[in-house]
Amino acid sequence: MKYPFWIALAVAAGLGLRGSVFVVREDQVGLVLNLGRVSRTDIGPGLHFKWPLVETARVFDRRFALIDFSPERYLTSERKDVAVDFVAIGYIDDVRAFYRATGGDESAAADRLAPIIKDSLRNEINARTLTQLVSGDRSDVIARQLEGINRGASTLGMRIVDIRLKQIDLPTDSDVIKQVYDRMRAERKQVASALRAEGEEQARSIRAQADRDQSVIVAEAERDAQRLRGEGDAEAARLYAEAAAADPGFYHFYRSLEAYRAAFADGQGVIVLDRNDPFLQYLKNDR
Repeated sequence: MKYPFWIALAVAAGLGLRGSVFVVREDQVGLVLNLGRVSRTDIGPGLHFKWPLVETARVFDRRFALIDFSPERYLTSERKDVAVDFVAIGYIDDVRAFYRATGGDESAAADRLAPIIKDSLRNEINARTLTQLVSGDRSDVIARQLEGINRGASTLGMRIVDIRLKQIDLPTDSDVIKQVYDRMRAERKQVASALRAEGEEQARSIRAQADRDQSVIVAEAERDAQRLRGEGDAEAARLYAEAAAADPGFYHFYRSLEAYRAAFADGQGVIVLDRNDPFLQYLKNDR
């Protein structure tokens, strides 16, 4: 009868020892409950003891956690509807406050953080236009509200170190998308009109320059032609004069032939002259 008693005693001692120790890792923080009430908090890493059956140990992760939220819809300063998807990065700062506020349930903590963060972001987004929100510095939106967010998060025993805006969308059930497309289309049309006007202005300038160059070229050509014609006429007159001086009779004969050719060129000319007129002297038949 002695052996079963000692065995039972050893088993009971082992179970009691097992129920009286707990381990906290480097990335954790511990909390001890005495009959459901918080008795010890902020227990650091290591091996720790507690009263079995009376005390209960809870261990929580103290590392940075990514808390995801459902997208929230906001109105910009020009009353345009946008859907903002964001996540928060935080950690448990006060394990006692965290347990009292949430019962140690991390999903409950996320649910209670959501309205705090969403209301704070609403203040910033409502004060900005859609263009400022999309093309501006998103970290500036967060920095302005992070202090106020942490005041609310401190009641949950948590601290938020950053909030990241993952995506900013235009809800498909609103008129914002059509308005944005219309504005983009109007801006493109404005740019196209400006480019066309610039092109037309350059075309007019090129045509005017071409017209001026044409006028200058034609005037210079006409001037050179007049000069060449004058030089040709002068040279012809000189040659005629030399020919007349060399053989006056032949010169008069040649000039008369030229006059006959000009007078009867069309074959319909009629000249009424005296038969003894000198103009007809080379048409007479002396035989």
